[in-house]
Amino acid sequence: MGFIQAYKMAIKSILGNKGRSFLTMLGVIIGVGAVIAAVSFAQGSTKNITDSVQGMGTNLIQIMITGRNSNRNVTYSQLQKLAEENSDIISAISPTISSSVKVKVGNKTGDTTLLGTNAEYESVKNMHVQRGRFLMSFDVDYMQKVALVGTALVSEVFEGSDPLGKTIKINGQEFTVVGVLEETDNGQDQSADDTVVIPVTVAQRLTKNAVIRSFAVQAATPETVDAAMEKLNTFLTAIYKDTKTFRVFNQAQMLQTLSTVTGTMTFVLAGIAAISLIVGGIGIMNIMLVSVTERTREIGIRKAIGAKRKSILVQFLIEALVVTGIGGIMGILFGVAVVKIVAGGLKIIPEVYSIPWIVMSFVISLAIGVVFGMFPAYKAAKLNPIEALRFE
Repeated sequence: MGFIQAYKMAIKSILGNKGRSFLTMLGVIIGVGAVIAAVSFAQGSTKNITDSVQGMGTNLIQIMITGRNSNRNVTYSQLQKLAEENSDIISAISPTISSSVKVKVGNKTGDTTLLGTNAEYESVKNMHVQRGRFLMSFDVDYMQKVALVGTALVSEVFEGSDPLGKTIKINGQEFTVVGVLEETDNGQDQSADDTVVIPVTVAQRLTKNAVIRSFAVQAATPETVDAAMEKLNTFLTAIYKDTKTFRVFNQAQMLQTLSTVTGTMTFVLAGIAAISLIVGGIGIMNIMLVSVTERTREIGIRKAIGAKRKSILVQFLIEALVVTGIGGIMGILFGVAVVKIVAGGLKIIPEVYSIPWIVMSFVISLAIGVVFGMFPAYKAAKLNPIEALRFE
């Protein structure tokens, strides 16, 4: 019996039991779809974070103060002096102090994230206002109680009305709103849009935390990043006396670390999703074993009229391959649909499709068909024709 004839017989057998064939495919459909969706969500999240990091430019340097027990701290005036003395390699320095605060406008209250920073933050971190103005050096130097609000905060406590010039209470203290930040996360709560920005000098008093534990530095050019990092390391070592109490890293290092972490996350998620493919393969083997039992008499007749063991083996293997192949294609469509609905429709993360993972998941589904279809096919091929003909 040729391959074409075996294929036709396999298709006829599958179509003769549509319900059972679909249930057999179901594990493969879910498995392939889960792998595609998991990888797409992981890569979409990675792209979202990577785009945000790259949007800040290649000459951004981030500094984190990790030591908690030091009696020495970097001050805002020291950072200003460092920027002035090294203007050839450093174009701007922006410290940040963050905290959770309560805000109130009239009778409306809410919780939000406070960010204390300076005027340079606008260029260093690429944060801009859509209305009003950003912080100015005057605000920081003279500790002006002015604030910038995110769009989520405008919707929550200002109820969508124009907040410019109005008063907002932050932890009980009154601030005048001078700007509305550009929207970055569709105005969602607990996102970058749910933020209030005030001068860093005011934030230090408001939060009763004078310690600056992080600041960002913008190198003058991408070519001066290394020189700026060397200068920062020298500056911080002189203050803290221990290089283990702080970290200085640039965008390239951040992206490299991010790539390693997200790559590992992608493989872990894909591995977890792939377990359902194994479960689907076990389901295929069980259903095909039942099919061999049901078709014992048919197999006996075919052997009695001259069918060879190889022909029986090939037919059942082709059935397993066709089932997993169709299941794999339907799984791809299912996975793409899930990504389209969740990522494309809800706009939570960028819509990303990984062709290598799609192809690999389909190939794995076919391999599962061969592996888990082999035992039932071998069992069918080994049946004794005399005993098979007597089977009822």
